[in-house]
Amino acid sequence: MLGKVAFGLLAVILTPSTLAQMAPRETVTAQIGGAKVSVEYGRPSLKGRNFEELFSQLPADRMWRAGSEQITTLTTTAPLIMGGMMVPPGKYSLYVHCPENGAYSLAVNKALGQPLKLLWSQAPANLADEPWPHMNYQEIKGSEVARIPLSEAKSSDSVDLFTITVVEGSAGGTLSLAWGDQVWSASIKPARAEGSHREGS
Repeated sequence: MLGKVAFGLLAVILTPSTLAQMAPRETVTAQIGGAKVSVEYGRPSLKGRNFEELFSQLPADRMWRAGSEQITTLTTTAPLIMGGMMVPPGKYSLYVHCPENGAYSLAVNKALGQPLKLLWSQAPANLADEPWPHMNYQEIKGSEVARIPLSEAKSSDSVDLFTITVVEGSAGGTLSLAWGDQVWSASIKPARAEGSHREGS
């Protein structure tokens, strides 16, 4: 018997058909100061749907896994200041808190998912050990390292395929998430190393 896995927007029955239609995955990378920053994520498509309606089907805690299928990850080789919050170097999972009031925020978490085989006993071999997001975010809330406020803007172009970008700027960079006509973003700056203010540094 097939099990149900909550992908963050909907509870979906995994079948050979749905597995064949898995969203494409992409990795985006940028150099922010001395840090190499990369995000790997799945790219769901709206396919004519309204993302507000999709988000209305989120669980009670209103946490979305910032993509589809396997966990979305952020990796940084050096400490960052993201939206005013410190993120140490390392690899993290990303979730988006989507409250009904629209004050979205990005959750950076040390918990790197759970193997699909723990959620679905008939997981195919090529996906069995792939990390899937936690269906109940409260289980990993204690591993959260930062909750980053996201600014929201309207886009003149509608984006059908969910898109994350990391763009280098003159004084840091920006991480943006775009879907439909909405863009959510946070600033990224290299964190000053402890003691770097000392003379000669």
